[in-house]
Amino acid sequence: VQLQASGGGLAQAGGSLRVSCAASGRTLSNYFMGWFRQAPGKEREFVASITWTGLSTYYADSAKGRFAISVDNGKNTVYLQMNSLKPEDTAVYYCTADLLNAREARRVDSWGKGTLVTVSS
Repeated sequence: VQLQASGGGLAQAGGSLRVSCAASGRTLSNYFMGWFRQAPGKEREFVASITWTGLSTYYADSAKGRFAISVDNGKNTVYLQMNSLKPEDTAVYYCTADLLNAREARRVDSWGKGTLVTVSS
């Protein structure tokens, strides 16, 4: 699976941003698509994931109620809509694809290049 993330940028606290991930590969339907993030000086952490059908979603506690993950099968694109942003959401966000919905970074099958999200206070 090949993944290309885009859409990061600068937002103010309380604002919104959407990051996108274009996916390609022959068996995308087998994968859980997700997002991880890595803040400066911290380990990479799970943010959210979704089945390729879009029927099931999973969120880290830090993302629940503020972030929404979605998938557009026609465009082979996964989105992460981030609302009510906080300065602590500042991180490089990575798109992922994994057969088993891994929540630990070391277990994830495929990674895209990250996109930087910066939230100013």
